[in-house]
Amino acid sequence: MSEHNHVVNKNGELDMNKVDDTLDRISDSRKDGILSDFEVFQSYLSKRIHLAESIGLNEEQLARTAEKIAGYLSENETPRNREEKLLQELWKVGTEEERHKLSHMLVKLAQTSE
Repeated sequence: MSEHNHVVNKNGELDMNKVDDTLDRISDSRKDGILSDFEVFQSYLSKRIHLAESIGLNEEQLARTAEKIAGYLSENETPRNREEKLLQELWKVGTEEERHKLSHMLVKLAQTSE
């Protein structure tokens, strides 16, 4: 099953309820591999963003998804490096609006890598 089927419904719309399910399906060893190094994490995000763009997600949809993922990581994962720790701390102190803006910035950062 493609990732398109995981978070995008049959009408081509983003289904935010499926984001958590998709994150929960990633094995702990895969998470460790992705989160252990910030460059690897950035590369992983970049590939996923390019995939999302290829199936038609726009910048706002990407930012909303990034916001959902960042919230999940902040609540469920221990930072594995300084960069992740900084992002977690910024997330914790940010307002809803600031978190949304940070999500847009994370998408842009990932779009420029690779």
